[in-house]
Amino acid sequence: MSLPRRLAIIDVESTGAHPVRDRITEIAILRIEDGEVVARWESLVAPGQPIPPLIEQVTGISDAMVADAPAFEALADTVAALLEGCVFVAHSARFDFGFIKNAFTRIGREFDAPVLCTVKLSRALFPEHHRHGLDALIERHGLVCEARHRAMGDVDVLWQFVRQVEAAFAPEVLARAAERAMKAPALPPGLPEGMLEAVPDVPGLYLFHAAEEPPVDGRREQPLFVGRAQSLRARVREHFAPNVRKGRDAELVAKVKRVEWIETAGELDTSLQELVLLRDLRPPFNRPQEPADGAFALRLLANRRRAPMHEAVPIAGTDPAGWAGLYGVFRNRREADNLLRELAMLYRLCPRRLGLEGGSGACSAHAARRCAGVCAGRESAAEHDARLAAALAGVGTKPWPWPGAVGVAEHHPASPFTRVHVFDRWCYLGSVADAGVARELATTAVRAFDADIWRIFSRWLAVPAHLQHILPLAGGEA
Repeated sequence: MSLPRRLAIIDVESTGAHPVRDRITEIAILRIEDGEVVARWESLVAPGQPIPPLIEQVTGISDAMVADAPAFEALADTVAALLEGCVFVAHSARFDFGFIKNAFTRIGREFDAPVLCTVKLSRALFPEHHRHGLDALIERHGLVCEARHRAMGDVDVLWQFVRQVEAAFAPEVLARAAERAMKAPALPPGLPEGMLEAVPDVPGLYLFHAAEEPPVDGRREQPLFVGRAQSLRARVREHFAPNVRKGRDAELVAKVKRVEWIETAGELDTSLQELVLLRDLRPPFNRPQEPADGAFALRLLANRRRAPMHEAVPIAGTDPAGWAGLYGVFRNRREADNLLRELAMLYRLCPRRLGLEGGSGACSAHAARRCAGVCAGRESAAEHDARLAAALAGVGTKPWPWPGAVGVAEHHPASPFTRVHVFDRWCYLGSVADAGVARELATTAVRAFDADIWRIFSRWLAVPAHLQHILPLAGGEA
């Protein structure tokens, strides 16, 4: 027998992707015995919580449709009878299995079954293909789906796929592929069934939590760790791979009881939202964030006799349009001193006049011929300071390259979100859903400089391909 004699092909629709927090809205089951359908059953399920608008758009299942549907507890006996003695078959099966198992757990009942994942079965039988999602299988194998993202519609597609592969492959080949597809992955300690399978393959942020459930009062909790990824599913799974668990990573994994995620529209959206989370929540397993509200620039003091011949000017929260004669962007004194030391070496500047060393007379660098000698009367202070000003000219923010505010339009093909991020003179004005609102924001928002956001946006602009996403919003063309 190439495939197990008794199969229960199942699909669940739900209020979301989280197998613990979200709830089932629809279940469909085909019970197969010796290659024949012996039971066909489907039912809407009252989830006991609202169905989000985005989920309703995808599945077509609304709050009104499930208002009079039975709760899972009323269906549990039927579901258990249909699944009894069968291999649990589903696409990304651990996801559906996690919802069913958690639904039984909530009513105080145990549930377990051998699981066959048709994604893994497709990978084993068709390794030459890279895509094995249900839409890819429908397209590749000519399968017919009368109701995509409805439980019975998706179940019918899987039954067609099962029959096709049974006809196309020798029994021993299919048996080996089924064995691989039924191999249970090592479940990360502390995570509920189906949690990793629920993480979407989209860009975004993920949060690891030590508590199994979020706070009941709705307050924002401190996560253990916040990470970012172009593929959330792949990156989160990397954390729990047994061969990478060591040291601090192993300590983190051992504490994780829940995974949350935030889907984003792309790379810049991810960076901007990550900055907010790290600042607000201060996860203990992330590197501590240095406050950006102490950012400053340097202003040279003309005709200053005593060192240092510059002063620190706070710039956090200010409008760059009002900056004049300022050099650099520094979050702390250490950053400024490191730059001054580097410039001193390159341009034979005096560490003492720069405020990097105390004392009187010739500085320590002069004896080594690394200082042109302003400290020893060999050049004037004006000559020295002019050389410093020239060296600092390219340090800090570059001239804003557009006549006015611009938007950055982001949309990732795998994500449902579109975001337009609005910037003006290196200041972030906010993110909105469309260009029309972005233009309004560009004319009403107040510019306030943030050193961390300036660095994020500057790095993003350094990639030439990103310039095609720039949308002029005010003051002319980009």
